[in-house]
Amino acid sequence: MITANDLKGIMAMMPAFTTKDGDRPDAEDTVNTAELTRAVDQIIRDGGANVITTTGSFGEFHTLLWEEHKKLIEATIAAVKKRVPVFIGCTNLNPREAMRQARFAQEAGADGLLLGVPFYYQATVDNAVQFYHDIADAFPKLGVMIYHNPTHHRVTIPVGAFKKITQKTNIVGMKDSHRTPLQFIELMNTVKGKISVFVNQTQAYPYVMLGAAGCWSFNVWMGPSPVMRLRDACHAQDWETAKQICLDLDGVGKVGPNIGNLSWRENVFKLSVNEAGYCTAGPLRAPWRIVPQEVIDNSKKIAAYWKTLCERYPAEQLAKSA
Repeated sequence: MITANDLKGIMAMMPAFTTKDGDRPDAEDTVNTAELTRAVDQIIRDGGANVITTTGSFGEFHTLLWEEHKKLIEATIAAVKKRVPVFIGCTNLNPREAMRQARFAQEAGADGLLLGVPFYYQATVDNAVQFYHDIADAFPKLGVMIYHNPTHHRVTIPVGAFKKITQKTNIVGMKDSHRTPLQFIELMNTVKGKISVFVNQTQAYPYVMLGAAGCWSFNVWMGPSPVMRLRDACHAQDWETAKQICLDLDGVGKVGPNIGNLSWRENVFKLSVNEAGYCTAGPLRAPWRIVPQEVIDNSKKIAAYWKTLCERYPAEQLAKSA
C-alpha cells in the first residue's frame, strides 16, 4: 500500500481531456483518451509529475457522466503504467456514491483516492472526519488523500481534527492551500510522517521549509518546467530561487483583468492549457456554453505569460542543476 513517504514533489492536477464536440449538452462520450494518454505520458517522461491526480475541480468531476468517469479512470491508470502514484478523484454529493466510484477506482488499479467532503449541505467537522474514517475503513488497501477545499466543499477542517484523522494509517495525503504559516506549523506537528501535505505552487516557499511534501499545480499542463525548477530548488534548499519562482508563478493570477466569478477563474486555466500548446485539454463541458470574450482573452494572456516562464526556467537548465 502507498504511504506518505511515497508522495512528494509535484502533484499534477489533471484536466478531464475533452473531445472536440464535448461541449455539446447532449454529448455522452466526451473523454479524449488519445490526448489524455499522450499528455500523461509526456508529462511523466518530462519529469513534471511525481503524482497524478484526477477529477478535482480543474479535473471537471462535476461535469462528467459516470460512464465517462470510468473511461477516464481506466485511461489514466493505463497511461501512467505505475511510473508515479495515481489518485482518482471520487468527490461526490453523498458518501455512498463516493464509495461506489472508489470501488471502481480500486478495481482499475488506482493507488489512492482524492476525496473532498460531500458538499450539498454543509458538513460538520465531526461528520467530515467520520467520512474520511469510513472511506479509509472501506478501502484499507488504498491511500486516501484529503481534498481540502473549503471554498467549494464549505467546511474547514481545523488542525485539531487531524489528531483523530491520523488514527487511520491509510489516510496518507492532503491537497491544501488554506492554512496560515502558524497553522501549518501546528498541522505538521500532528501529521508529519503520517500525511504528506501538498500546497499550492505559489506557497512552496515557505511551506516546503515548514514541512510540506510538495506542491500541487494544474498550470503544469501548460508546460511543467517552471514548477519543476521550483521543486528542485526546494529540494536543494535554494530558498532564494524558490522564493523568486513563487513570485513569478503568482503573476499568473495577475495577468489581464479580474474576471470575477470563481467558476470562470478556474475554467480560464483549461482554456489557457489549449493556448499554451503543451497539450490539448479541449473545450469546456456544459454548462459552460457561453464563454465571455474577456475569459477567452484572459486565457490567451495567461498562456503567453506562462510561455515566458518556460523560457525563463527551461527544462535544459534543470538537467544542468540536477
